[in-house]
Amino acid sequence: MKALICGAGIAGLTLAHRLHHHGWEVHVVDHAPGPREQGYMIDFFGPGYEAVTAMGLQPNLRRFASSVNSFRYIDARGRTTVSVDYTLFAKALDGEIASIMRPALECMLRESLSDQVEIRYGTTIDRIDGDQAELSDRTVVEADVIVGADGIHSRVRRLAFGPEPDYLRYLGMHTGAYVFRDPKVFEQVQGQFVLTETINRQIGLYGLDEGRVAVFAVHRTEDPRLPEDPREALRRTYTGMGDLAERALANCPPPEEVYYDQVAQIDAPRWTDGRVALVGDAAYAVSLVAGQGASLGIAGAYVLAQRLHAAASVQEGLADYERRWRPVAAAVQQAARNRVTEWFLPTSSAKLLLRRWGFKAMRLPGLDRILVAPLFPKNHQNIAELAR
Repeated sequence: MKALICGAGIAGLTLAHRLHHHGWEVHVVDHAPGPREQGYMIDFFGPGYEAVTAMGLQPNLRRFASSVNSFRYIDARGRTTVSVDYTLFAKALDGEIASIMRPALECMLRESLSDQVEIRYGTTIDRIDGDQAELSDRTVVEADVIVGADGIHSRVRRLAFGPEPDYLRYLGMHTGAYVFRDPKVFEQVQGQFVLTETINRQIGLYGLDEGRVAVFAVHRTEDPRLPEDPREALRRTYTGMGDLAERALANCPPPEEVYYDQVAQIDAPRWTDGRVALVGDAAYAVSLVAGQGASLGIAGAYVLAQRLHAAASVQEGLADYERRWRPVAAAVQQAARNRVTEWFLPTSSAKLLLRRWGFKAMRLPGLDRILVAPLFPKNHQNIAELAR
């Protein structure tokens, strides 16, 4: 059996790993010239963590993860308004959580692949016709399954299922991320998540290895259009948020080294058509505010590979994957729209204070697990059951 996967990100690499494990011939293409260096620090937990463990990669995950001891919010004067020990979150999840940069998670998955799995960067799919795909270099690949794992702006989804506006749900926010070096900033954020306690916009900073600092920024805007110059847009939007934020903005790299996009979800009524399937953000992007995109990308790819391996036909396996996995992804999307957004980025001083009190209450004996649980839900069906 042969698979062509478009997208060498988290979901695509996971699917390639599992299908090759089951004896498939796997080819991966990606439009980018090489592995991406931009991305967020993420809290990796839930079904994705279970899938990584089932794949035997948990030791690798720990090796690539970053050390985080606490997270704290600061006001415009740099004063800490609330600080929470990170062990509270680890305790609530029985230790099944890792803080890791998204590019580092991709690197871990890439290193786990067999040399027999081909990854062709600078190449994408231009046309799909049944079980054949014409690539951007004009070669034609015939495959038993063609999978779009190419992110929220999926090319495969557009080719096989229709234009992006039919499926993209804009959540009223823009986001950016980059990495820089500044010894003074690194000293203040090493081993921590440090976030500005602000309304309708926020900057977060994390200390990485070798003196590097990772930044993510998110703000509310009704205009979904993306700026031509993301660096200029970040500096204009996030000014006046304190000295730490100003130093981060001053160190913003050139636009081509900045990740910048809408905060959005993908709501696709179907993920499979014939021999074509979607997985990860291409099928069910849950958005930055949900905080589980990487986990669901890996877990969904794991379930897809297991169902293809177990089914009597490709079509049966694809249908079974969608039937099993869609309720899980839909529940996370709904929670992000209904509950998480206001907690993640408050729209008023009252809601900001409510969040502050909530975090402070987490430190009280007996309330820690109760209050942490909604931030790191564990109510999904076990990944082994979904994939069996």
